[in-house]
Amino acid sequence: MTTHLTGGFTLEPYPGLPLTVRDVGAGRPVLVLHGGGGPATMAGVVDHFAATSRVLAPTHPGWEDTPRPEWFSDVGDLVETYLDLLDDHDLRDVLVIGSSFGGWIASEMTVRDRGHRIGGLIIMGAFGPEVEGHEVRFPTAPPGPPPGEGPGTPAPRRGPSPAALQALVAYAGPSKSDPKLLYRLARVTVPALAVWGADDTVVPPDFGRAYAAAIPGARFTLIPGAGHLPTREAPETAFAAIDDFLASIGR
Repeated sequence: MTTHLTGGFTLEPYPGLPLTVRDVGAGRPVLVLHGGGGPATMAGVVDHFAATSRVLAPTHPGWEDTPRPEWFSDVGDLVETYLDLLDDHDLRDVLVIGSSFGGWIASEMTVRDRGHRIGGLIIMGAFGPEVEGHEVRFPTAPPGPPPGEGPGTPAPRRGPSPAALQALVAYAGPSKSDPKLLYRLARVTVPALAVWGADDTVVPPDFGRAYAAAIPGARFTLIPGAGHLPTREAPETAFAAIDDFLASIGR
């Protein structure tokens, strides 16, 4: 059953698993997949595309106080759920954008897209493949508010919440990678872009280069002055790179 809300909807793709999806804008469909920091980290991406596209931005079960059943416990569960979302809404030529953990989901979705629903792939600071010599370091938030913020003053979170981190570990597993994904990426046939912050300490640029090299024809773009979230830390440069890529593929 689907329940429509202002700016989105909730549905129950499986019994006991409610899924919240932000749904804004109109035009060609764009699926936005957040990383460990939650939906807020992709708010700028949603706003950027909502001006010209229909943007669907689900909240992964386990984030933002949403329930995650114990059996829903690996990346494949999310991948199949979001592929079903595209099928159920008959969405075609979908641009899938994933940041960090969301990039892993986006990449695996594109590999498994037997229905040919996906028309383009953008990953940002993504992990998922096992790349020899490069270890992914999950971001963590230090205790207490950021410098300059006092008690009772809202402040942006600097990393996943404890509940989100628990969900992230459950999905990603102890290795935080899939040793087969780097090889399966050879099946990707849609235009792809990898956007990486030059100062990313969570997933280093060399990891990103290896990731992009495994995707046939993928473009790799390094964003100076940005870390793990280039569209937040250097938005003008990052979005210019994204828009240039989309223009080159006719989107």
